[in-house]
Amino acid sequence: MTEYWVSQGNKWCDFCKIYIANNSFSIRTHELGKRHKDNVTKRLSTMQSESEAKEKEQQQAARALQQIEAKAKKSYQKDLENSQRNVDGDTSSAPGDGWVFDSASGYYHDKSTGLYYDSNSGFYYSDSLGKWVTQEEAYKSVQTSKTDIGQSSTSQTKAPAAEMAVPAIKGGPAPGRVVTKLLNPMRPIKGTPAPSAVAVNKRKREDGKPKVISKEEEAALKAREAARKRVEDREKPLMGLYKTY
Repeated sequence: MTEYWVSQGNKWCDFCKIYIANNSFSIRTHELGKRHKDNVTKRLSTMQSESEAKEKEQQQAARALQQIEAKAKKSYQKDLENSQRNVDGDTSSAPGDGWVFDSASGYYHDKSTGLYYDSNSGFYYSDSLGKWVTQEEAYKSVQTSKTDIGQSSTSQTKAPAAEMAVPAIKGGPAPGRVVTKLLNPMRPIKGTPAPSAVAVNKRKREDGKPKVISKEEEAALKAREAARKRVEDREKPLMGLYKTY
């Protein structure tokens, strides 16, 4: 029967990070060596320090969690005490007189200023600002809004007085100046002939002296006036056909 040689391969040492022959003699010789023993000792020391650090972190996290729970419990107890005092009518937490606890919002409210007060944070809420601010800013905004309202009310009270000063006229002539002159002299009124352009554009000299007109201009003016009269005589019978209602 024929025998075949079979390779045993190599074995990896995780402590020393090397390959060794995969037989009992080589493995035992390597494990008894000083290098392997030092690496094993170093690995165990590292694992122990990591375990201690992890345990320390867990203890710190548990301590922090206990402190958070204690603060939350203390705050909850304080809120319960404040709400109980508010229900019983205790106003010791209010910033002053005139403040009433509003059960709907959970804050103190002053009707005269319209401000809200939070006894836990010590801040004030103003509708004009729309946010929580300090006491100084809150009262400053209230004073500004009152000043604006006073100015607007003063202006509103003066306006009706000016309107009442105008007398009411019934059936009489309209008050004020009546304009009798045409706004547009070139536009004719219904039923009346339109003025000539010469009469409209004619201006009086500042020195009062009559303007010297030549014979040609005089003849042209006479011809234009005669034409205007002919048109007026021709359209005069048609003046009464149209009535305005």
